[in-house]
Amino acid sequence: MDMPTVISAQALNSINFNDISSTIENYSPVIDVVKKTWTKESLLDILAGKISIPDDVINASIADQIDETSKVKSLIVTSQANGKLKINADTKAMGRLELTGTIDEFVHRGDTSYVKFTVKERELPDHQVMSWIFSRISLSMAQKIVGKIDLADDLKTDINHNTITVDYQDMLLKSDFGQVSFQGYNLLDALVIEKAEPKDGYIEFTTGLNLPEPVKTMLLNILL
Repeated sequence: MDMPTVISAQALNSINFNDISSTIENYSPVIDVVKKTWTKESLLDILAGKISIPDDVINASIADQIDETSKVKSLIVTSQANGKLKINADTKAMGRLELTGTIDEFVHRGDTSYVKFTVKERELPDHQVMSWIFSRISLSMAQKIVGKIDLADDLKTDINHNTITVDYQDMLLKSDFGQVSFQGYNLLDALVIEKAEPKDGYIEFTTGLNLPEPVKTMLLNILL
């Protein structure tokens, strides 16, 4: 027979409710960022090792990062069933820029965050003659003609022949997610991305989350 739990007045008096309230208050900003970044379903996908992000979600996130100081006025990605990614950008320097290619590497691991994208097809729709030349020379050569191609100040870009390497570590560090810790663990450091593969209308990321199981459970409970 189960006996009811009796909490004495002395036991109640020994609980420091101010400390509990302070702890909850301290975690409130972290919880807000976690809820803004993940749903329960997306966190479960990350823990399972694969998460699929639709193009419209990616494009909405990109649009949020663009302001009057950005070097691009708009940037839209389209994932294709053949494993290629199409990028349509409206740049301040060159007008519209269309690139189609493959994601060779997409990595986030600790303080290393970069993507390598090899361009297979390219156009400058607003410049007919230049577009013809642009489509037939390497990107590194085109950059010498039209100037350095940078998407944003916090996205370090390097072009070698037709491969673009973008270091997005600074952008992540400046984000809300990059500045929060939970139970003593920095969530950005805990997140791992090993690969990104375009599919039909979405990109599939290979992921991991280096956290103890109890901390993973606590994060899932936050998202219930």
